[in-house]
Amino acid sequence: MTVNRELFDHVMVPNYAPSSVIPVRGEGSRVWDQQGREFIDFAGGIAVNCLGHCHPALVGALKEQGEKIWHLSNVMTNEPALRLAKKMVDATFAEKVYFANSGAEANEAALKLARRFALDKFGAEKSQIIAFNKGFHGRTFFTVTVGGQAAYSDGFGPKPGDIVHCDYNDLAAFEALISDNTCAVMMEPIQGEGGIISPTDEFAQGVRDLCTKHNALLIFDEVQSGVGRTGELYAYQGLNVVPDILTSAKALGGGFPIGAMLTTTEIAQHLKVGTHGSTYGGNPLACAVAEAAFDTVNNPEVLAGVKAKAALFTELLNAINEKYHVFSEIRGQGLLIGAVVNEQYKGRAKEFLVAGTEHGLMSLVAGADVVRFTPSLVIPEADIREGMARFEKAVAHVVNA
Repeated sequence: MTVNRELFDHVMVPNYAPSSVIPVRGEGSRVWDQQGREFIDFAGGIAVNCLGHCHPALVGALKEQGEKIWHLSNVMTNEPALRLAKKMVDATFAEKVYFANSGAEANEAALKLARRFALDKFGAEKSQIIAFNKGFHGRTFFTVTVGGQAAYSDGFGPKPGDIVHCDYNDLAAFEALISDNTCAVMMEPIQGEGGIISPTDEFAQGVRDLCTKHNALLIFDEVQSGVGRTGELYAYQGLNVVPDILTSAKALGGGFPIGAMLTTTEIAQHLKVGTHGSTYGGNPLACAVAEAAFDTVNNPEVLAGVKAKAALFTELLNAINEKYHVFSEIRGQGLLIGAVVNEQYKGRAKEFLVAGTEHGLMSLVAGADVVRFTPSLVIPEADIREGMARFEKAVAHVVNA
């Protein structure tokens, strides 16, 4: 069978428009395609491959668990799931963990828990959910409605109700929305898909204080920002604001699908037996790999290295910008970095991504105006410099086109 990009059009639902590049092998922060072309990976599978490709710790965990037990369902539990949950509880504010398969499912669980908690404790009137414009929380109908981007939620019929939005970092607008009928507020501690936007300290603390005042649960969506991405194990730890519920996925499995919802014992008790579930959630293979990823990332040297690598990324991006004058701002936290195109290149971020691919670099966008970089947390300095040399060629290509 010939496997190429054309086969996608014949056999796959057309909701994606993938590149013609088909990677077949990866090692660390480098990837090779069917033709043997090499790429530096600054995309990380959209902030998933936190330890790059085929990291020995993850490969070892997968092989070891693969010869033990693969799947049980939650009719029984398993050792890898319990070990991982204990380590996540020990390293965070949380006391209880729920495992799922993805970030969207972790967020779905968080939203359902928040609604159930409010119904049990305060009654049916307390059902409002507040989220933020340009937010992204997944593709289930509940999470895509909570996400503040109508382009993703329109066109599927009536949406889940009692969900409202305001602008991120606008504390006055948020204060005007929240009330005693608000059951939960869902926010990213740094907006990813929305353009790599960090909260001000005043905004983050203000949201926390108003949630406390109105007995609303604060849900932090750390699907993209968690597991070392910002240089903290979870981004909330750098904000000094503690949520009531936190969701984690992407980097949690280092490339193996897994999601998690973390919360307190008091809140968790409202998901009684039978109220929610997942066939694959807590799968032994997924949890064994995630445990290895979590152990590797939750290390002071690795987390400090994220911040050092981020500084080098910013330095090299600024140097490129001094020559070509295409970016208005380099922003982000840790290795969640956004290069914002200026007015001259507005709406053209994807052109830099496409040109990067042509020059052997894998990158991302965050909307039409931001080139996004989410590389491995342990990417070697040499690969950062080589990748940036390739990105400079891509920038020059766009500028001179």
